[in-house]
Order: sequence, then C-alpha cells, then structure tokens
Amino acid sequence: MSAEEGREARAKLGELKRSVARVIHGKAEAIELIVAALLARGHVLIEDIPGVGKTTLAQALARSLDLSFARIQFTADTLPSDVIGISLWRPERGEFEFLPGPLFTNVLLADEINRATPKTQAALLEAMNERTVTVEKTRHVLQEPFLVLATQNPVEYLGTYPLPESQLDRFLFRISLGYPGREDERELLRRGGVEDELERLVPVLQAAEVLHLQRAVRRVKVAPVILDYMLELVQRSRAHPGVTLGVSTRGALSLHRAAQAMALVEERDYVIPDDVVRVAVAAMAHRIVVAGAEGGEGWSRSETERAIVEEILRTTPVPL
Repeated sequence: MSAEEGREARAKLGELKRSVARVIHGKAEAIELIVAALLARGHVLIEDIPGVGKTTLAQALARSLDLSFARIQFTADTLPSDVIGISLWRPERGEFEFLPGPLFTNVLLADEINRATPKTQAALLEAMNERTVTVEKTRHVLQEPFLVLATQNPVEYLGTYPLPESQLDRFLFRISLGYPGREDERELLRRGGVEDELERLVPVLQAAEVLHLQRAVRRVKVAPVILDYMLELVQRSRAHPGVTLGVSTRGALSLHRAAQAMALVEERDYVIPDDVVRVAVAAMAHRIVVAGAEGGEGWSRSETERAIVEEILRTTPVPL
C-alpha cells in the first residue's frame, strides 16, 4: 500500500467510527476503544448486564468492515469442537479432513462467553493468544486480521463461569457500555430499534487497509516522558494497598500498544498523555487482583478494579 493509500486508510477511521455510531448512539468512547483494539491486534471483552447493546455494537463494527464475520452463542453445553471445528475421517481418501468451526473468521462475536464451561473458554482463548489452532497434530493458522469481541454477563447471573485472571489477560480491553443517556434511549424508542439501521450499514474499510493500519501502529512514536508515565501507572498498580497483584509486564506492553493505537485512531503518528489516560482503565483494570474480600465478587469486583485504576490516574502526575 502506497503512502497516499495509507493516508486515505487513516482518514477512513473517522468514517468507520461514524458508521458504528449510526447504530450505537452516545457511546463514542466505547466505539473508539474497540477500533483501537482492532488496530492493536487485540481483543475486547464487553462486560455488562443484558440488553444494553453489547451484541449490537459487535455486529455494527463487523458490518462496517469488509471482513468475514461469525457468531457463537455460548451455552453450558457448547464444546471446544463447536468453536474450533472437527476432523472427519474420509475413508474414500484414507485421511482425515478438517472442517473449520466459526473461529476461522476475521471478526468473531463470542456472545456470553462466561456461559461456556472453562474447557470451552480455554479453547477459544488459546486461539486468541496464539492465532493458531492445533487439531490432530496439524497446525492451522487463523485469518488476519482477527478480532474477538466477547460479551460477558455479570457472574451474579445464574449459569455463568467466571473467566480466571490468566484468561482475562488475553483481552486487550475490558469495557462496559452502561445504560444509554435519556435522549439516546428516547431516540431508540422513537425509531423502534436499530435493526433497520444495522441492515443499511456498508463496509468502509477493506481487509488490506486494516492490515496496513495494524502495521502502522508499531510506527507510532512514543516519547521517553510518555513511556515513563506509562511505567509509573504500572508501578503504582503494583504498590497500591488494595491490590494483591498489579499489572504484569505483558499488561504494560498492552498499555503501550493500546496508547499507540488510540493515537492512530485520532489520526496522529505520536502518542500524547491523553491517549494513555483514555485507554488505561480498559487496559489495566482487568489485569489487577483486588486484595481479599474487599473487592467483593463479580460485578462489584469489576467496579472496584476500575475505581483503583481511576484513582491511580488521578494521583499520578501527567507529563506536560
């Protein structure tokens, strides 16, 4: 892709955000975080109560990209083979034939991932990390770009299996949508839903453009003072009295990459402190372990984790 084509691809990021916002009103920050995750080659866990637009957001992004899309509705009886695929014996050829599952796509919506058993969760999350799947000793490479948008209900809901910390770490971001604002919800009621608008969405970015932008993220410049700021946030997460385990080195690398991607979403080739602030809660909160029972369980624990990272952001000097 030429330099001119690269500039055009960056300009299309604004068009991509506007396309998704046609369906999801009042959630500009969540949309930008998901676009940043796509550019950073990361995955997103959307944690919220049912019925606030988690699935619709994922569908709107997929329809706005010229990429293949698949959806898995997880239940307690979903098997790893339902996600990855199976090998069938073909006697006429005397060999096994691999039939790929929905995992072999560009954008995968993993709906209600915490309703699947830990074994099925692990099958998906391993593929997310390695971007490969091994079946019958044969290694299969997943398509690029590859983005998993997983939705999760609070663990207080019946029939859920909470994701362990090691698997949460596979997600670049954990975000929450929350209820829409009054005017946004009023407009939604007036229109009678978003199905018609969702059907009218057309792709605004091609696969080659997405891959180019993913490569461009690595070239976004990070000044030494910004690097020190990110390291200070990570160090303070480890020293916080309410935290048993702080952000790991892998988490620090994720924060760095996320800030670069957010800068590119804003059509800049350099990171500013605001980029770090905007991604910090989504990139760090699910990577800390709250001390003892103080954090509560499930939804309340997630809120405690976010509050701790927000406190760290408020008390850490921002470089000028």
